[in-house]
Amino acid sequence: MEAPDEAEGAAGHRHPVAEMLDLPFLPFCAFLGGLGFVCVAFVSAWCQHWRGGFALDGSVKMFNWHPVLMVTGMVVLYGAAALVYRLPPAWRGPKFPWKVLHGVLALAAFLLAVLGLVAVFRFHNDHGTPNMYSLHSWVGLATVLLFSCQWVAGFSAFLLPWAPAWLRALYKPVHVFFGSTILMLSLASCVSGINEKLFFSLKNGTTEYKLLPAEAVFANTLGLLILLFGVLVLGALARPSWKRPDADSPDSRQVPAPLWGHSGSRGWLWGPQLGDLPGVGRAGGVQAPGSALLSPQPLLTAER
Repeated sequence: MEAPDEAEGAAGHRHPVAEMLDLPFLPFCAFLGGLGFVCVAFVSAWCQHWRGGFALDGSVKMFNWHPVLMVTGMVVLYGAAALVYRLPPAWRGPKFPWKVLHGVLALAAFLLAVLGLVAVFRFHNDHGTPNMYSLHSWVGLATVLLFSCQWVAGFSAFLLPWAPAWLRALYKPVHVFFGSTILMLSLASCVSGINEKLFFSLKNGTTEYKLLPAEAVFANTLGLLILLFGVLVLGALARPSWKRPDADSPDSRQVPAPLWGHSGSRGWLWGPQLGDLPGVGRAGGVQAPGSALLSPQPLLTAER
């Protein structure tokens, strides 16, 4: 067993390297927002400068909406929606407004993705190009379909008032897992789509892809920026110190129940374990000297 001073030192002091790596969230979030803007600017500049710009006439200019909408929706907006609960203001007060913001951002990302699919299918159909034959198209469509299921399930479990608490608790880890999975699939879809577009475009009179013309360097850089953005979002999601405290944790921003609660109050919340208090039995009752256990009223209070 450690000596008391050694144990206290281990608990009260962190390793200098760990302290250096414990970055504040808001500067990181500002950097990530700037990186997301750069990703959107890069894909827009690529389509405008090298691919001819944008239109709604079914031509190749309409196809150019596809990469812009997909990067904006399935990467940047989706990443922003995933990080809503990491914002420090979301740790205090009611969680419902942050659920709404998370759902709205995710819905906006999904709508942009649908418009991106409309652009590419319209272009293919107007030019007699087969649909859904490449690995990029398979992964991309599967990602959007999975995203639609994720949004509907999340809305039903976390925003509808009649969803029971046990269902939310059961579905929450599934929702978190597929949230990160969808982001990884989106990254794979975007990078493979950039690569596929370069292979199709840089031929027939243009400088070939293997000779690395300026467009190839620019688009490859775009792919690296998208990957960097996604990796940073996933890293932020996995960082324990940036997670919102659970509702049943002593760090949560809920009102602790008094030792003896009112039977008319609403909602079970955390409080001290009765068995850990002086004069209280392990079974949760109060034990007076020489007397049997007395059953207390439940600890009840309402969420702030």
